[in-house]
Amino acid sequence: MKNILEILKTWKFWKELFIMTAGMTIAAAAVYYFLMPSKLVVGSITGLSIVIGKLLNIAGIGIKVSQVIVIINAILLVLAWILIGKEFGAKTVYTALILGPLVDFWEKVLPIDRLLEPGQMSLMNDPWFDLICFVLILSASQTILFHINASTGGLDILAKIVNKYLHIEIGTSVSVAGAIICCTAFAINPFRLVVIGLIGTWINGLALDYFTAGLNRRKRVCIISSQYERLRKYIIEDLERGCSLYNVTGGYNGHQNVEIQALLTQDEFAHLMDYMKSNDIHGFITAGNVSEIYGDWHKKTRKKKSLAQN
Repeated sequence: MKNILEILKTWKFWKELFIMTAGMTIAAAAVYYFLMPSKLVVGSITGLSIVIGKLLNIAGIGIKVSQVIVIINAILLVLAWILIGKEFGAKTVYTALILGPLVDFWEKVLPIDRLLEPGQMSLMNDPWFDLICFVLILSASQTILFHINASTGGLDILAKIVNKYLHIEIGTSVSVAGAIICCTAFAINPFRLVVIGLIGTWINGLALDYFTAGLNRRKRVCIISSQYERLRKYIIEDLERGCSLYNVTGGYNGHQNVEIQALLTQDEFAHLMDYMKSNDIHGFITAGNVSEIYGDWHKKTRKKKSLAQN
């Protein structure tokens, strides 16, 4: 109990709670305004819930799609807690359980009937445009949540499990699991709509990988310079990042030198280049993008801590 109270007092908790709520509100809007009216079944638990809800209604069992979403997510949350971890599980409990109520929220606040013109079946009145709008909005929401070790629940839980244990890219995991779910739509949708759903699932995986890479992208900077000590101090003391030093030998002239390597954000890289230019520091510089970083890189290093990287 004491640990819970301490967590509730932290800025990180409230910031991530706001991010999760905002992200899920946006995701729920995408589901309500683009996915449900178009009757598309894109590979997601929401899509599976649409299929199950339709079949149950045909069988005479009245149930709302939002209720099916809650039931399926509740089962998957147990897997998240056991296989992925308590933090991810706790966050996903929150996001998954509020998706259904948030869909109902949009239905009450701004019913889609108010936005449709006479004879219009969906918001964009074209399944391809509905698909693109839904996928892009959902992918952006998924990326933000994955970045804080959370998810939208449902299919994301399965994708995260595959990503963690098989080290498959998260977008690929979403696409494969989603394609299987899409095939269930043959029970309620014509072949054309199922194919559109499969394409949408594939686009969702691509967009998710793209957004994730962009959000996590960092610069891996390698500099060979005789003034490496000045650069080391600037990176550590001003940019507050760690760095690594390597002894190198020139292949052409055999000169001994030192290469300094660091992982920086785009802004930090720009500051480093400005520092070298304004202080007339010359060197051989290479820089490339890195989209996956593990460990404690994201924590700003402080001068009074041990800053050396082996």
